[in-house]
Amino acid sequence: MRIAGLASGMDIEKMVKDLMRAERMPLDKLKQKKQILEWQRDDFRALNTKLLSFRDKLANMKLTPNYRARTVTSSNDAYVSATVTSGASQASYSISQVKQLASAAVRIGGKLSDGDAKIDPTKSLISQPNVFSTWKKGVIETETINVTDPENIDPLKLDGATLEVGSSINIKVNGKAIKAEVRDLGGNDEVKEGEVVVTTDGKLIFGSKLAKNTVIKAEYVLENKTQKITVEGDDPLTGWNLGKGSISSLTLELSGIGTYEIDDTGELKRISGDGPESIGNVNLSTGSITFKGFEEDGKEGIPKDTEIIATFTQNYSSFGINTHTSKGEIHETIFMTGNDTLNSVIRKVNESSAGVTMYYDSFANQVSLTRKETGDFNQNGDEIQLVGDFLLKTLNFENTKESGGQNAKFTINGLETERSSNTFEMSGVTFTLKQTFDSTAGGQPISIAVGNDSNQVLENIKAFVTQYNELIADINGKLNENRYRSYKPLTDDEKEELSEKQQEKWEEMARSGLLKGDPILSSVLSTMRLDMSSVIETNGLFKQLASIGIKTTANYMEGGKLEIDEAKLKEALENDPQSVENLFRGDGTTSDRGVVHRLYDTVDATMKKLQEKAGRATSTNQQFTIGRELLSVDKSIDNFETRLKLTEERYWRQFTAMEKAIQRANEQSNYLWQQFGGF
Repeated sequence: MRIAGLASGMDIEKMVKDLMRAERMPLDKLKQKKQILEWQRDDFRALNTKLLSFRDKLANMKLTPNYRARTVTSSNDAYVSATVTSGASQASYSISQVKQLASAAVRIGGKLSDGDAKIDPTKSLISQPNVFSTWKKGVIETETINVTDPENIDPLKLDGATLEVGSSINIKVNGKAIKAEVRDLGGNDEVKEGEVVVTTDGKLIFGSKLAKNTVIKAEYVLENKTQKITVEGDDPLTGWNLGKGSISSLTLELSGIGTYEIDDTGELKRISGDGPESIGNVNLSTGSITFKGFEEDGKEGIPKDTEIIATFTQNYSSFGINTHTSKGEIHETIFMTGNDTLNSVIRKVNESSAGVTMYYDSFANQVSLTRKETGDFNQNGDEIQLVGDFLLKTLNFENTKESGGQNAKFTINGLETERSSNTFEMSGVTFTLKQTFDSTAGGQPISIAVGNDSNQVLENIKAFVTQYNELIADINGKLNENRYRSYKPLTDDEKEELSEKQQEKWEEMARSGLLKGDPILSSVLSTMRLDMSSVIETNGLFKQLASIGIKTTANYMEGGKLEIDEAKLKEALENDPQSVENLFRGDGTTSDRGVVHRLYDTVDATMKKLQEKAGRATSTNQQFTIGRELLSVDKSIDNFETRLKLTEERYWRQFTAMEKAIQRANEQSNYLWQQFGGF
């Protein structure tokens, strides 16, 4: 703390502050210069953002749909409707007959039970033996393989087990099920294209070479599964979950204790060894084991350090659904365990790649299968083919016949043809057949007319011109904005003397006109006006925007804004739409280069110049011109602040010296006064 003026009686602190205010004036000018540079940088970046938005609009205006909007009309939407894309040619179609509509293949099973007894779709199938009782014993495993080397595909991880020849297996390649078979290949055996053979030791041999990063999902059945565990820690083992449900058999080998098997109730009973007669129970539905029969240190369970080897099987079954689709034949195998309900089986079918929808109706007590696609993809047989007792006998599809599965047959422009769907595309027009009819029997042919939607194209061009004018107004506003040079950025001392509202008004005046007359902005306006007025070689009726009703406004103060004669533009679109399109988006390199391409190049070049001058939000100051100026000003500010600190210290030293001198003079005066007073 500095305390001064005790000897002189002067307010030294105020005097130093006033002196420093004068010394600080050059620093305030540097800070004002920094603020102006930051405002200029921000204004340039704001304009660059608007240029970016306009450039995006120009990129969109390069696309064909902006100039080739089409309309389509049907003489009778109740029979045939149509939609159209911009790529469609102007044309007309006549559909004189729809002989039949496309339909999906359907198979309906017989009743699932006699009399009033019905299957409960929410209960497990194994709990309803009167519904389905043909269960096999094995363990269903699922595995995913990512192909990193197509020449050396990883085999299935069977952990020493083997697959049984002819056993059920489901292989999906990138989500699509393909025909798969478990067998060992002989010397001359070949795997057909689109199929896979899985050997008993788990090797996958595809008939078609797979691409790198292909995902293979395999679902297969092992004869049984073995798992091992050793009881660790201080406490005995009280429980263990096998990770599989619907257990059909289980053998446990406990080292030093004995071997145990489950009975029909799931109790683990000894079949050899000296251990307890029973060591626990198994929840057959979940595969969870609860151990008991041992007690160690007052705790029940399997003693520590005991090795347990479990060998088990599940109740499982499988069935196949083979379908013919637009993507070829699909061979889907569905696995189920005793825990599955009819509802869960239906969900598996519907989520599979077989492309069918299974549905159970409790009132009719029947199940139906409907292919998701319409059409006839198997000229020599059924579209849906079923394999397995569960489908054929339990759900009673064995003696049923398929219905539907036919193509739409119709006559268009005199040509008899077919489609697998009632909705199909021809030359950019999407037709939807809704009803059958025959014009030869007294009806009228359905006419489909495709025309040019000049109204939509007009709106697209108007939106483009509107955004162009908004950009011109923004740039002109900055170029012609008044500059109030007497309004400088406020210093910290000046801000303290003004209210917040007064500060905002002052700053608004100080920021005004910072880009006035900027050469980059002036150049882009001139070039854009030149681009818009250029003569374009279109090989058509129109060579300039003015010839289609787009011209610069008469008010030169608007800086080149455009106005549209809508009637003239619409007439041009109807008379020569191709010429109008070429005028805007002609992608030539010289005189045939369209207005949009020219403007895009101009705006893009300007954005690069502005970035060189003002940078981006992510740029560092060293990367652009104004940034480098800011670095220079910051350096000057730092140097000046150092000098001000030294100057202030010098003033204080001088005043301190003066105070000391006055103090000494006062002391001498007092001494002399005391001396004179002594006589």
